[in-house]
Amino acid sequence: MSATPAIPGYTYGTAAVPRAPMSLDEFDLLKKTVLFTNDDVKALQQSRAVLQSQVEPILDVWYGFVGSNPHLVQSFIRVADGQPDMDYLGAVRKRFGQWILDTASGQYDQVWLDYQFEIGRRHHRLGKNTTDKVAAAPHISFRYLPALLYPVTATLRPFLEKQGHSPAEVTTMHQAWIKSVLLQVILWSHPYVKAGEF
Repeated sequence: MSATPAIPGYTYGTAAVPRAPMSLDEFDLLKKTVLFTNDDVKALQQSRAVLQSQVEPILDVWYGFVGSNPHLVQSFIRVADGQPDMDYLGAVRKRFGQWILDTASGQYDQVWLDYQFEIGRRHHRLGKNTTDKVAAAPHISFRYLPALLYPVTATLRPFLEKQGHSPAEVTTMHQAWIKSVLLQVILWSHPYVKAGEF
């Protein structure tokens, strides 16, 4: 995959993304730790066909959740007037939609690994707001990264059920998503951890 011009700030696969501070061998150990296998990759790829036509409804659910929780909307509040920056929310939504497809692609190679660390940087004060050149809240507290794993993955299951797969197939796809999102949250946490302790 490469950058998609229709998605501002989506720099996946470009020279703008620094090399990950973790080797693929180290990433393999992390995958092993969360029991993420080639079967999970196949299940994620199966889920892509199920989810690709449902990206907007999925985002409606996720954005509805964020929008109903003022403490989560705070990440998108303009410093100047205390109001949500709707352009910022819209830009992030486009990248979030692409994230669904990238997660389901199962292509967890060096390019993908590099971009996970970039996503983490964009949540942290090191890079928050720079991609979209906005003056919003300067930092997302670490506590919300792992906390959002549950609502994101729990609300995905009904969408995985919509194309007539057996309950066992749905469970396999859903479990693969849980493992993948857990892996990503761990990688995104890197800038929040003291140097040498990640």
